Amino acid sequence: MLNKLLLVLAGLFVSISFAFADVEVNQADQAALDGIKGIGPTTSKAILEERKKGGNFKDWNDLQTRVKGVGDKSSEKFSQAGLTVNGIAKPGVTKPVAGKTDKAKKVAGDKAVEPKKTVKQ
Repeated sequence: MLNKLLLVLAGLFVSISFAFADVEVNQADQAALDGIKGIGPTTSKAILEERKKGGNFKDWNDLQTRVKGVGDKSSEKFSQAGLTVNGIAKPGVTKPVAGKTDKAKKVAGDKAVEPKKTVKQ
């Protein structure tokens, strides 16, 4: 029983750590790159081929210059999703607050949401 509990906890820990882990473009394989929101098989293949051909990417500008289809907007999205170049997120890009999705932002809009009040009887 204890072994099963430990196994479940270990699996949970590993899955959580992957969810919050950044992906380094100079070390990632295709599966890791595909795990970044916005990077599909075509882009990940282009990144890997360019890295193999020209060596590691020096910075975000180098990545954008060498990989066709990766520009300012897409690199900002990749950085927000956890991609790094030499361990650095794209300058000026902040990660969104965890737990509040885009859909939740649209639903809430600009209105302040107050918790429901309960009445004790």
